[in-house]
Amino acid sequence: MEDKQMLMIPGPTPVPERVLLAMAKHPIGHRSPEFSNLIAECNELLQWLHQTQSDVLTLTVSGTGAMEAGIINFLSRGDRVLVGCNGKFGERWAQVSEAFGLQVEKITAEWGKPLDTEEFKAKLEADTEKEIKAVILTHSETSTGVLNDLQTINSYVKNHGEALIIVDAVTSLGAFDLPIDEWGLDVVASGSQKGYMIPPGLGFVAVSQKAWSAYETATLPKFYLDLGKYKKANAKNSTPFTPPVNLMFGLQAALRMMKAEGLSNIFARHQRMTQATRAGVKALGLSLFAPDEAASTAVTAVVPAAVEAEKIRSVMKKQFDIEMAGGQDHLKGKIFRIGHLGFVSDRDVVTVLSALSATLTELGADNIHSSAGIEAAAKVFASA
Repeated sequence: MEDKQMLMIPGPTPVPERVLLAMAKHPIGHRSPEFSNLIAECNELLQWLHQTQSDVLTLTVSGTGAMEAGIINFLSRGDRVLVGCNGKFGERWAQVSEAFGLQVEKITAEWGKPLDTEEFKAKLEADTEKEIKAVILTHSETSTGVLNDLQTINSYVKNHGEALIIVDAVTSLGAFDLPIDEWGLDVVASGSQKGYMIPPGLGFVAVSQKAWSAYETATLPKFYLDLGKYKKANAKNSTPFTPPVNLMFGLQAALRMMKAEGLSNIFARHQRMTQATRAGVKALGLSLFAPDEAASTAVTAVVPAAVEAEKIRSVMKKQFDIEMAGGQDHLKGKIFRIGHLGFVSDRDVVTVLSALSATLTELGADNIHSSAGIEAAAKVFASA
């Protein structure tokens, strides 16, 4: 059936009808008073969502663009940085850092395992000359469904005193309690097509005062991604370059929805869906790629034993119009990933588990009890 597709991937995520209708408005001038008022409201709500009083800057980029901006604005060529790598996106930030001539030291973990916080502690404590200028890591590693222990790693960065912490929160911002000011995070990047519930095209960078001090001496080349330009424009409720006006309409509508739901309810909903999805998958006899204690609230990675991952994804899409994500790089064909991020509800989790059960049965998987996944999820919902 046309126009019936259900997105259960970690991005783009489903978009609420209210947001779609807002984006369907006729564009207005991006230098008009009306648009300035919209920016002012969005800026206030973005600070609320990020739990910060510092700048939250809006860029016309993807999450990768937001992270690149977060790296190049506060560092200089030759700076020593630690980069956490336990998935595709951690590896990407190492590549970006190397491309700009930074001295990169990787702290790695097997894909599917969280980063070892004590490795960061050891490196930072050994740096008595304070040569490490930044620690760069992915909070929610989308490629594997692992949530890294950002709070602990950040505490070691704070003890170091000199280094900044630069965080990819692309799939954790809006899905996990991330109190930026309370934790003292310096640079936090995110993207619109995740927890924000709008289409791709906007990136967000929250910046601390400590990071702005580093900006004054940073020498990496930048122009369009020069966050100083965005800071000046932000103070005037404006933008340095032409923004995607209709995406901004959508952002306003989505942030209003999030404010009405409330931060604690948003985080509780994502936690509930994560637990229900994982319980349902286990009940269907499938293995999970990430351990329970490091489970991302954005996406669950599943390891099917007897049935090929890509066959499961194919049947789910063709038969039930449900799209799930596949594995990336060396995990391609070995896992599939169920997104439960943004505009996703308990009903969506029940739907995907029911369809997954039918798919496994169709593909000849043994010992599949059609209601087991739903029953396991229902127990989670009942106890939440």
